[in-house]
Order: sequence, then C-alpha cells, then structure tokens
Amino acid sequence: MTLLDPKTWQPARLAGDEYEVVEPATGESLGAVTLADGEDVAAAAAVAVAAQTAWARTPHPARAAVLRRAGDLFAHHADELREWLVRESGSVPGKADFELHVAAQECYEAAALTSRPLGEMLPSEQPRLSYTRRVPVGVAGVIAPFNAPLILSVRSVAPALALGNAVLLKPDPRTAVCGGLAVGAVFAEAGLPEGLLHILPGGAGTGQALVADPRIPVISFTGSTAAGRRVGEAAGRQLKRAHLELGGNSALVILADADLEGAVAQAAWGSYFHQGQICMTTGRHLVHDSLYDEYIERLAAKAEALTVGDPYRERVHLGPVIDRGQVAKIHALVESSTARGARLVAGGSHRDLFYRPTVLADVDDRTPAYTEEVFGPVAPVRSFATLDEAAALAASGPYGLSLGIVTRDTALGLELADRVPTGIAHINDQTVNDEAVAPFGGIAASGTGARFGGGANLDAFTELRWTTVRREPADHPF
Repeated sequence: MTLLDPKTWQPARLAGDEYEVVEPATGESLGAVTLADGEDVAAAAAVAVAAQTAWARTPHPARAAVLRRAGDLFAHHADELREWLVRESGSVPGKADFELHVAAQECYEAAALTSRPLGEMLPSEQPRLSYTRRVPVGVAGVIAPFNAPLILSVRSVAPALALGNAVLLKPDPRTAVCGGLAVGAVFAEAGLPEGLLHILPGGAGTGQALVADPRIPVISFTGSTAAGRRVGEAAGRQLKRAHLELGGNSALVILADADLEGAVAQAAWGSYFHQGQICMTTGRHLVHDSLYDEYIERLAAKAEALTVGDPYRERVHLGPVIDRGQVAKIHALVESSTARGARLVAGGSHRDLFYRPTVLADVDDRTPAYTEEVFGPVAPVRSFATLDEAAALAASGPYGLSLGIVTRDTALGLELADRVPTGIAHINDQTVNDEAVAPFGGIAASGTGARFGGGANLDAFTELRWTTVRREPADHPF
C-alpha cells in the first residue's frame, strides 16, 4: 500500500499557491503541494481547538496505542519514506534510515509519556487536599526545517499529541512531503482522530500566522538563529511560550593524547554528515599544535576520498545541498575566508548543488567560515597550545549547542567539557548525535535549552496546574 501518492494530495483550500516539489540532485519535479496562508492557519486552529478537548479526555492507553502504531508504520513504510527523504531532501540512504529510526523511537517514547506521573501531592497549611497536575497546553504550533525534516517534525508532533494536545505543523516547503505530508499520512493510518493534526506547508508568512494566532499558546521552532529570534520576539509580545532550537557552530577539540586516526574519522563525520546541513555540525576543529599538521593532512585526504553525487542513483557519501541559495552562501564564506588568509587544503568547489568536502587551515577569529555557521561541508581547523587556550576557544562565540572532545584521558575530557557553556557534550565522539530518550537543545544563540526529548517534553507541551480540594467551603474574614 502506497502511503504518499501525489495524485491524492489535498490542498489546504480550493484555491492557493502551488509549490513544486523538486529533487535537488536533478531538478526534477516530484509533484506539487498547495501552500497554506494565514486563512488556512486560522481555519486549522479553529478545528484543532474543537477536536482537542475530547482527545485530552481520551484514556491514556488509547492515546498510547496511536503513538505506538505510528512508530510501527514508519518501519512498515520505510522503503517509500526512505525514497522521499533521499530524493526530496538530498539525504544519502543511511541518513534517511537514521531519520526513520529516530522518528519511530520518538513515537514509542511519546507513547510512554501518556502514563507518566503527571503531578504530585503538596503539603498545605490549610485543611485541604493540595496537588499539582500537568494538563495539555491545548494546541501546539510546530515549525520544522528542511535539513532533517522527518526527525525535526516528529520530535515535537509525537509528544505533543501523546500528552493530549492538537498540533499545527508547518514544514519547510522544500521538504513538505517527507517533513509534513508523510507525518500526517502516518498518523492518519495510525488512527489519530480527525482534526488533531494539520499539515500546513508554507513560508515565513505561514509561520508568522502560527505565532500570531491566540489559540496556539506554544510554538516549537527549529531553524536558524536569525529566524528564531523573530519567532521568540513575536511570541513574547503575546506572552506565549516559544521553544527555540536554533543554529550552532560547534567545536571538536582534539587533545594532545588523542588517537589521530580515530580523531580524523570523528572529524570527517562531524563536518560532512548530510553535507554539513545539521545544527550540530562540527564547525570548528580545535587541534593541539603537536598534531595540527598531520591532522590537516589526514583530514584533507579523507575529504578528497569522499564521493559526492546523486544519492538516489549512485552510491555516494554526500548528496546535494538543498538549493542554489545555500550553495552560494557556502561558497561565499569559503572565498571570503581564503581572502582573509585561510589556506584551502581540500574542496572549495562545487558542481551544481554538489559541494565538495572542504578543509580550511590556518583560520583565526577573522575567518568568516570559522566564526559563522556555514551549514555546509566545510571544516575550519585551528591549533591551540594549552588546555586553557582550548577551553577559551571552544567557549568563544555566540553559540552553545554541542561539543566534542577526543582524548585518551576521559576524566580530562569531562573536566574540559565543564569549562565550556554548551547544551550537549560528547567525550570521544563528534558533535552530531541524537536519541529520542535524551534531552536536546542549546543555550545562548543556539536556543532556549533542552526542550525536546525524554522528560523535557513534559515541560514543553503541558502546563502545571495547582489544585486544592476542601470538604467544606473555606471561612474568610469577610
């Protein structure tokens, strides 16, 4: 049974702007979706509010069963969904399989949320029962990006639904199918009642309508820091919660005692996985000066050996960057970096949307590709002499998402990690990691902390309500 047939896609309204779904590797059209506008958001919010009350009252085993079936369906439809992830988002098959695995796990973990303790008994000075209880927020708005479209949609949609909420999901139009329609189709087949999940592909205007609608008290946004600031500001004016998972420029620190072969393997994966289009991508390589020259030589050799091409029709390590605008941004950062003195050791070129894995050496605080988030397959490398210098370099800059440290002395690695402000830290691993059971999020310009994963979802998608009960009405002075 086919889950996604372009001929059956229903537009948000009878009339609306169409958006062509394009395969980045070839430019081939895969179909078209109708973009949602502010009227669609308003109509969906009204339906969601009406449907949510009954869903919140649905016994938790029934809600959990829907989530478990959804998780099973990501595996059942894996071949079809993998093809969409590969063709629409430019993922290599292994990355697509990782997304499918995590999406299923997010559903299973969300199913477990339905039976978690949702409150506690409190002592009281008065003769009354006093307790707290978590209640659904009502309707959650989810704004998801293009780079890991399935994971970054499901990780908010699944827990929000499990906890008794309705959801309006706005996927990036460039990945409207694998990051939006696929999610809706899976949950529909899983038995989610109508009116609880609305897929609203669209651009900035659609997102603005989600944030502005007073019937949507919580916004879960994943995207760039610049866009996240605008979302946070707009939500703040309405006193609504915005959970922001934003950009990063994460450091990988290679200490003097590191195994160089293993370190380079970590480094290449951290910088080149999914063409570097991951918020946790290793954007700064900090290498002890005793290893610096050999590290650059080995990383450049690794980069040159990686194949770049069409992930649907060839066996490749890297697929295409999402679109021409992103290629232009990447290349501009590389060229401006070499103009400021960085040494191009590998890559630095592209054919159409296929950007070669790139290594830049001799970077410093004036190197744009070192100080800015590139969101492309670029590895800027810088040396340090002391642990204090490594800590200072890793802690510098506006971001605080992920940190990797490679060392044979794990205690020293933990000590260094404690000196770097970051939401995530990995010892003897690179910076790109994700598990459904783990809290995920960054600090500073990388976001508003761990609001995704595990128990953090309770804080994201419920409100804490204080309730008291007395046998008789209370007496008051007047």
